[in-house]
Amino acid sequence: MIRDPAAQAKRLAAAARLVEDILIPAEAQMDAEDRMPVPARDAIRAMGLFGISLPEAYGGLGLTMEEEAELMLVLGRAAPGYRAVYALNSGGAAQILLRAGTEAQKAHWLPGLARGDRIACFCLSEPDAGSDAASLTTTARRDGDGWRIDGHKRWATNAPESGMLMVMARTGGEGARGISAFVIDPATPGVRIQPVQAKMGMRGAQVADIVFEECRVPADALIGAEGEGLKLALAGLDKVRLHLAALSAGLMARLIDEGRRHALARRQFGKPIAEQPAIGALFADSSAEALATRCMALELSRARDVGTLRPADAAAAKLFATEALGRVADRMLQVHGGEGYMQGSAVERLYRDARVLRILDGTSEIQRMVVARSVIGEGL
Repeated sequence: MIRDPAAQAKRLAAAARLVEDILIPAEAQMDAEDRMPVPARDAIRAMGLFGISLPEAYGGLGLTMEEEAELMLVLGRAAPGYRAVYALNSGGAAQILLRAGTEAQKAHWLPGLARGDRIACFCLSEPDAGSDAASLTTTARRDGDGWRIDGHKRWATNAPESGMLMVMARTGGEGARGISAFVIDPATPGVRIQPVQAKMGMRGAQVADIVFEECRVPADALIGAEGEGLKLALAGLDKVRLHLAALSAGLMARLIDEGRRHALARRQFGKPIAEQPAIGALFADSSAEALATRCMALELSRARDVGTLRPADAAAAKLFATEALGRVADRMLQVHGGEGYMQGSAVERLYRDARVLRILDGTSEIQRMVVARSVIGEGL
């Protein structure tokens, strides 16, 4: 992939208009209904964002990692629930197909994902298997010339409206090497999607458990070789983590803007609170962390484009960015005072949204383990 500066400039300008004119104005509705409003979905689809990380050959945007990060810096200014809906279409599920799928499998699934005609759902976590994904118990057993899937998946984002499930199931022995990947149509008999689960934040991207009971799928539902499923699932984490770092930087910028507007308008003791040194310190610390996150996301994205990115660096970026975002969200709510704590304010919604990013796609504790092992084993 080669950068096209002119096309990217137009894309970034269009993304900025999308955010300001359509996405931000629809945030309150999305939060209240826990569903992306149709006009917002249509605008995202028209811009091609459902295929943000897919090659042009399958209808995607065909961007470099740096271009994707630049785009997320802009799109990250809107509520992250939007990204959770569209980015999964070209994220974990699609990346597994790209790495290990047959040409027939790619041709069948990827164009629909890129267009947003199908919504992807990634099924890895279970009631007793979260960070320890290698302990999952969902099984896939040979059944004639196909497979039978049985098990229970938890926290499956986009499950209620999904058009494709990427399911990790155990086909062999214990541990990671016994897990395989399967692509399944949610309309298949034996797939039961549970009621939508209420969430603290990240509303718009609906989450539900999925139960598989004697779900029979054809032989070509298997992606790659048996036992490669978890390896395939983890192989794309560096890309996801850089996306989340850039998203965090964008959301920090939005929070700081919300705080600035309030601090300039709110008067206490005869002057805007922005003139109080204690308030200024909150903005200074937040601005520094936002800048550091932005630089980290862009620099490591360039490294991924040229093949020099270390997995531990992507983990460090996700760790720093999401932890810093939590601090910025807390400071900007503090700037708003009582008004920021009231339901319906933008900073209150974004504060709730920000919290899950320290859990999503690998908790901060897991990122620390990855970074620590790298430092102890290899050094910086």
